[in-house]
Amino acid sequence: MRSVRARAALGATLVVAVALTVAGLAVLVVLRGNLTDRAGLEAEVTAREVAGQLALGATYAELETGDEDTHPVQVTDGAGRVVAVSKDLEAISGTGTSQVVPVAPAPAPSPGDDDDDDDDDDGNDPARGEVSSDPPDFVNGTATVDGETADYRFAAVEATTEQDVTLTVHAGAPLAAEQEAVNTVRTSMLTGLPLMLLVVAGVTWLVTRRALRPVEGIRRELAAITASEDLGRRVPEPDSRDEIARLARTTNETLTVLEASVDRQRRFVADASHELRSPIASLRTQLEVGAAHPDLLDVPGAVADTVRLQVLAADLLLLARLDAGERPGRTPVDLGALVREEVSQRAADRIPPEVSVADAGSLEVTGSRGQLARVVGNLLDNAERHAERSVAVSVRADRGDVLVEVTDDGSGVPEAEHDRIFERFVRLDDARSRDDGGAGLGLAIARDVASRHGGTLTVGTAPGGGALFALRLPGRAEAGREPTAGEG
Repeated sequence: MRSVRARAALGATLVVAVALTVAGLAVLVVLRGNLTDRAGLEAEVTAREVAGQLALGATYAELETGDEDTHPVQVTDGAGRVVAVSKDLEAISGTGTSQVVPVAPAPAPSPGDDDDDDDDDDGNDPARGEVSSDPPDFVNGTATVDGETADYRFAAVEATTEQDVTLTVHAGAPLAAEQEAVNTVRTSMLTGLPLMLLVVAGVTWLVTRRALRPVEGIRRELAAITASEDLGRRVPEPDSRDEIARLARTTNETLTVLEASVDRQRRFVADASHELRSPIASLRTQLEVGAAHPDLLDVPGAVADTVRLQVLAADLLLLARLDAGERPGRTPVDLGALVREEVSQRAADRIPPEVSVADAGSLEVTGSRGQLARVVGNLLDNAERHAERSVAVSVRADRGDVLVEVTDDGSGVPEAEHDRIFERFVRLDDARSRDDGGAGLGLAIARDVASRHGGTLTVGTAPGGGALFALRLPGRAEAGREPTAGEG
């Protein structure tokens, strides 16, 4: 069953069916119990009336058993023999004996017996009969009265006659009313339950269909987006505030992020192709000229173009790995030593950097030494490219972090461009040649690497008026947790 509507309707129907069945059985049990108790009370009243007559000295022939048709009575003695029955009682079961023909009773003691004389001599009254005050015993059985057999609820009450004879009176009350009521209720339930289940299933189907109608609209729109590959389209958002509306909003947010990612990827591919075209074309021209005129081959220029291609390819490869979610290493890196090493390799630069490394506090961070060296190198390249006379770099501990600041005395970065310069293939010095200005990937790579190391890279204004790039990374005490499985 693939339809959510069908599963919801079936599930609701099953739940209601189980609930109604349990409730119906409980109602039948309670109804049967109440009616049976009522019949038992009627039987007890009849049994105590007959027992009272016996206790007051009534003979078996004088017993009045009330309505014999509805309240059959059977009286037995201590030996289980039947001594009296109600009129027209033809058969009985459930009372301990099925006999309905009274046996000849034993003669009662006469008033002139010696025992009675002795009692009178002692000054005591003759013995009086009594009815047991104990709760009666109840049992279900059948009785045939005047040719009709029916079910009865029997109550057994003990009575003691004036002759000190213990008798048990079994009186019955019909269970026909109880059976008729239970059957009527059961028939009504069996008839009404299927109809109610059909109503529940139909209502659930319609409600679920109405509730899922926006979901179908979302599905159709997503299918159209997939077919057209137009990520600018959006799914309809219902006016409600339920889960479906939140799903639609989340879907549109995802489409927005996906559209931006695809656009960024397309721009990246276009810009990368454009950047690669220039050095490749230059290198090809030089090689073609060299092939035709070996004496005119510009070997240094070809080498420079080759190096530029190699650097650009390395940058593109690193960006691709970062975009793929590659995690940095988890090895300790001393940023102070790393900065000194990078600066020492730039002694022959146009403007050699001045380095200042603080001695106080730990300068260790956790991450990939190669990637962090790439960040420092890119910041130094950018500063040297824009500086007029000086480039300075400092490393110090700052509130649990390690802060690396690179400054230059150039023209600085306009405040409106503080975020834009970290975008890929963006160069604010478009008037410069590509050889001097770079491809515009260095700062983008630096910020991506800093972010994946749990740090930040921001730009501001140096005290001398140039640019100030601040690289902040968590110190090893803050970031030095053990790597989890799969981290490299």
